[in-house]
Amino acid sequence: MTAPPRTPSAMIPSVSLADSAAMIPSVSVAEPTAAVVDDGPVRVGQAGSTVAGAPTERWWQRWPRRTLLAAATLWLGFTTVHLLLSGRLWWWRLADLLPPIVFLTIPVLLAALASGSRRARRPVALLSLAALLIGAGLTGLNLPGPLRLAQPAPSDALRVVSWNTEYWHSADRATEFYDLLRTQRADVYLLQEYLDEVGGEVVRADELDQVRQQLPGYHIAVVGELLTLSRYPIVAATPLSATGLPPPPTDFTDFWNHQVLRTDLLIDGRVVSAYNVHLPVPLWAGGPSLFSGAFHEAIRTQHERRVPQFRALAADVADNTNPILVAGDLNTSPAMGDTHRLPPQLRDASYASRSAYPVSWSAGGPSPLLWRLDWALVSDDVEVHRYEFRDPAGHSDHRLQFLSISV
Repeated sequence: MTAPPRTPSAMIPSVSLADSAAMIPSVSVAEPTAAVVDDGPVRVGQAGSTVAGAPTERWWQRWPRRTLLAAATLWLGFTTVHLLLSGRLWWWRLADLLPPIVFLTIPVLLAALASGSRRARRPVALLSLAALLIGAGLTGLNLPGPLRLAQPAPSDALRVVSWNTEYWHSADRATEFYDLLRTQRADVYLLQEYLDEVGGEVVRADELDQVRQQLPGYHIAVVGELLTLSRYPIVAATPLSATGLPPPPTDFTDFWNHQVLRTDLLIDGRVVSAYNVHLPVPLWAGGPSLFSGAFHEAIRTQHERRVPQFRALAADVADNTNPILVAGDLNTSPAMGDTHRLPPQLRDASYASRSAYPVSWSAGGPSPLLWRLDWALVSDDVEVHRYEFRDPAGHSDHRLQFLSISV
C-alpha cells in the first residue's frame, strides 16, 4: 500500500491566538435581546409595531370594548343605588317606573355583547353577574312557576277575585261588565275604582242598586272607591285611617283618605279578614311636564300619600290574629323598594302561580304588559291552591287576580 502524501508544514499558514481573537466579532452581553420588528424609521405621531409583532389597537377597536365596560359598570352602580333609594326618597320615583324584567335583560344583554371581545369578555361578564345577583329580587321572576303541576282545589275552597275595574264601567258596556264578573263565580270580590269621572274630576259612583240586581246574594261593604262583595256574612267593615296625609284636593275625601277596606267575613264559623287595597299611584299619567316644578311637587305629594297607607296596612295586619288575605292594586312593582313596606308576616300568593313572570298591567293599554302592580298576600294559616291573572276583556287596563284558597 502506498501511504498518503504528507503535506508539508510549510504549506499551512500559521495563525497566532491573538490574530484569531481579532477575527471573531465581539458580542456585548449588555445588548438588548429584543428589537423592533420594523426595520424602517418611525416618525413622530406614527403608530409603529409593538414588541413581538402585535399591532397597536386602533380607536375604532377600542371604543366598543370601553363602551361595554362603562355600561356594565354604570348598570351595576345604578342597581346598587336603586336598592338603597327606591321607595325611600320621592325624587327617585322615575327610576321606579322601569319594568322589573330589565334587571334581568340588561346584564344578560351586556354579557352577550361582550362575549365576542377577547379583552372585554371577562370584566363585563363579572360586572353583569354582580348586577344580576344584586338585582335578582327586583326582576319579578317566578322561575318555579312553569314547573308546578296544576293541583285541583278542594271542593270547599274559597274563590276570590280582586280587580281594579278602571272607573267601574262605561255606560255602553254595563251588561258585558257584569257578565265578566259573574263568569268568575267568585265567593268574594275585592273591587277597586268603584267611581265615576265627571269633567275630569273623580266623583262617587252610585250604582249599588244595580250591583245588587246583577250580583244577587252577596253582602256588600263600600267606602270611597273600594267595594267588597261576599257570599259569606260580613261581621265587620273597617276602613283604615292613615295619619299624616296631605290635605284632600276635592270634597270626595273618602277617595283620598281611605285606600284600604278591611272586611271580617264569617266563613264556616271562623272569621277571616279580607283587605281590599288600592294604594295611590307613584305619579299621575298625563300630568304636568317632566321639566316643571308642578311635576316634582306631584311626585312628592303622591309619595306622601303612599307611605302612610302602607304604614296603616302594616299596623292593622300586625294586630290581627285572624287568617288574612290582602289583595288589590298596590301600584307597586317588584322592582320598587315599597315592597319592603308590605306586612312581613304575609306571603306573596304567587308561590301558587304557574307563570314565570306574573304581570297585571298594562292590559290592552298604551304600555306593554310588563309590570305587576296587583298583588295578593296571605297569612301562614291560609293556603293558596291557585293564583293567576285573567283577561279583563277590554274593560280595564288591569288584569283580574283570581285565587283559590283554603283557611
